[in-house]
Amino acid sequence: MRPFQYTKVNDASAAVQAVSANANSQFLAGGTNLIDLMKEDVACPVELVDITRLNLTQISTVAESGNLSIGALAKNSDTANHPVVRQNYPLLTQAILAGASGQIRNMATNGGNLNQRTRCSYFYDTAMPCNKRELGSGCGALEGINRYHAIFGWSEQCVAVYPSDMAIALAALDAIVQVQRADGTQRTIAFADYHRLPENNPEKDNSLNPGELITAIELPTNNFADRSYYLKVRDRSSYAFALVSVAAALEMDGNQIQQARVAMGGVAHKPWRALEAEEFLTGKTATAANFQAAAEAEMRQAKPLEHNQFKVELGKRIIARALMQAMNDGRA
Repeated sequence: MRPFQYTKVNDASAAVQAVSANANSQFLAGGTNLIDLMKEDVACPVELVDITRLNLTQISTVAESGNLSIGALAKNSDTANHPVVRQNYPLLTQAILAGASGQIRNMATNGGNLNQRTRCSYFYDTAMPCNKRELGSGCGALEGINRYHAIFGWSEQCVAVYPSDMAIALAALDAIVQVQRADGTQRTIAFADYHRLPENNPEKDNSLNPGELITAIELPTNNFADRSYYLKVRDRSSYAFALVSVAAALEMDGNQIQQARVAMGGVAHKPWRALEAEEFLTGKTATAANFQAAAEAEMRQAKPLEHNQFKVELGKRIIARALMQAMNDGRA
């Protein structure tokens, strides 16, 4: 690990000013991803701005809208186990608890979870080409070992996938990201616009501008609590990233689907909202045949690489299965 300056701050304004003043500085919260990157010489900030003392840990209902605001510095474990989250947004609880390990969830923060970098092995190996790490060097995974890589939205510049489980549920729930700008003003980002596809700028994971700080994530009220499910398929049952994951939620009127939400992980550079599947299901009856047809409709646009063609069939199966388990209130 290279030498760096360590700066403590006590309020959000001081934090954004410190990072804005130094282009090669980063915020430090739980550090569960950033410190790993620094140890591997993938991230080399010259300054870390410690934001753990900021008052951004609250989880509370927004009076004006009834939405739930979860602080950017609330721990993943505290968020997953908060009674309002468990009752009204069980999809988020399930997704968080499917990620990492208990020890990491006790340290990781919500804002840091959104901003974690890809776990692509070519990104972590500084001897290999990676446009995300060094723009213009090439993408080693494109024609390399790409079993874990993208089947949607990739470009010739990058085929890496986004690793978070929590964010897949947030995508399905139409979350809103609250951000403090470098000038002290606030802005909001719809979750669908927060993360980016690689296109020609794979080094940019999200739509934050330099110096901007996530302060909270807002969850709109919804009618999905009774019919939602997070399904994650991975190589081993613990401490592994998704081959494919699905967050599914249904709003029902009898046996007719009023609204469907389907988001996928492990398949793209960002949480992949399965809009084709959602459109197909709206107004349909909740049957296994319709769930399968929705999955088929979504996966038709997949573009697998040499070693991950299996993700297409896997995606079909777990979209249908997640929807069925959501319909059955999480029962198999």
